Amino acid sequence: MGEDKRSKAQSMIISPPASNFIVEKETCKILLLFMYLRCRYLSWDDYFMAIAFLSAERSKDPNRQVGACLVSEKGIILGIGYNVGSHVVAQMTSYHGLRNPRVGIPWRRSTRNYVCHAEVNAILNRNHASAAGQRLYVTMFPCNECAKIIIQSGVSEVIYYVEKHLDNPDVAYVASHKLLSMAGIKVRRHQPQMDQILINFYEL
Repeated sequence: MGEDKRSKAQSMIISPPASNFIVEKETCKILLLFMYLRCRYLSWDDYFMAIAFLSAERSKDPNRQVGACLVSEKGIILGIGYNVGSHVVAQMTSYHGLRNPRVGIPWRRSTRNYVCHAEVNAILNRNHASAAGQRLYVTMFPCNECAKIIIQSGVSEVIYYVEKHLDNPDVAYVASHKLLSMAGIKVRRHQPQMDQILINFYEL
């Protein structure tokens, strides 16, 4: 009687019931299908850089739109920002980039001296968490003034998308390279895994 039970148990181990095989096969099909459908999901780097690009769309600067996204070590967004004039400048200048004679700011020709850059706004707009040890995603390489703020705030890594002054180096950007290097801040250029990210409000 005992031998019959052992032989029956061994046969079940060697040859599992057909029903179990069918269930496992169907489960594998579902898993493979799920993996295939989601193979184009965003990487973390693309995700945070895309948020920086989206933030840049809020900028009213007629010359250049820049966005930034400050992210914690655990992948939590701490702050976002874009290049924009201070609250006073924004209220007193035209949204269409025209010179306001009452203010006397050449908004169309030069905004460098009147605009708060995206990196600074992302750091200033952050929640109560410290920026120390965090990553900063920015659509354009930081200038020297932004580099100073980045260093002082304790950001540990800067990920940028494009550097506009490679062919004709600007002193401000040469200085920012040196400052970030001397401070030991890791700097790398973003390598997107997707060519574009389309947002269609009517697709969902």
